Amino acid sequence: MKRVILSGRSGSGKTVALRALEDQGFYCVDNIPLSLVPQLVETFEVKHQDLALGIDARSFPGDLQKFSNILENISNSGERFQVFYIDADDATLLKRFSETRRRHPLTQNGYSLKEALAKERELLEPIALAADLLVDTTSMTPYALRDFIRERVLSEREAKMDILFESFGFKNGIPTEADYVFDVRCLPNPYWDPALREYNGTQQPIIDYLDQQPLVMELFWQLKVFLHTWLPRFEQDNRSYMTVAIGCTGGHHRSVYMAEKLAAYFRQERPSTKISHRDLKH
Repeated sequence: MKRVILSGRSGSGKTVALRALEDQGFYCVDNIPLSLVPQLVETFEVKHQDLALGIDARSFPGDLQKFSNILENISNSGERFQVFYIDADDATLLKRFSETRRRHPLTQNGYSLKEALAKERELLEPIALAADLLVDTTSMTPYALRDFIRERVLSEREAKMDILFESFGFKNGIPTEADYVFDVRCLPNPYWDPALREYNGTQQPIIDYLDQQPLVMELFWQLKVFLHTWLPRFEQDNRSYMTVAIGCTGGHHRSVYMAEKLAAYFRQERPSTKISHRDLKH
């Protein structure tokens, strides 16, 4: 069974994406209140049917703010949703509304169209932050979006590209085999806490410390979304492996933690995902 949540600002293409899934046999529900999602999921656990939910700014604002909690509760029950957030730049959305002469759902609250788009972005931010994939339709036709959604959601092809997440310390040089290199030296450094210095990023004291840092969580989310978006592109180009290197100063704390966290996330979809900590032995 496949579980999908589609969200995004009005005019970005959410309805096109939802209809593409409906054409493929998904049971699609648009504009469902978030508070009702857990009950709906329980219903479809029995029916074993693919399910796609459209969530937009018409939902209750209080529910939208709780999106991450609702999604976590559903995941804890054994159901995992793919979350797609679809958007376009303001100029494109304004042009689309002008061409179609549709009314934005928030303009009935007294907002101008430009104000409504800004308010909608604010309301939907919790979903955008939790999304597995951000889809920018600024330069995308409805047909291209439809094909893209079908490819990402409906493809049954197993991932063939092996992914290696490798932590390292910049003071020992960048791994020569790296395809991507990400620098996490901007994150809070546990090394400067004497009580944490002797631990490494695989051990619970460091994990607990970094888990509590908002900047760490923000960078993890951005790396996750970036890689989720671009790894399939390399895979389509017949790449057989990809090394993603994560570096901090010494390669003991921040880079190890981030590599472990990213590997754990991607291993859910790519069981062959590997991890290496080059400089832990130093």
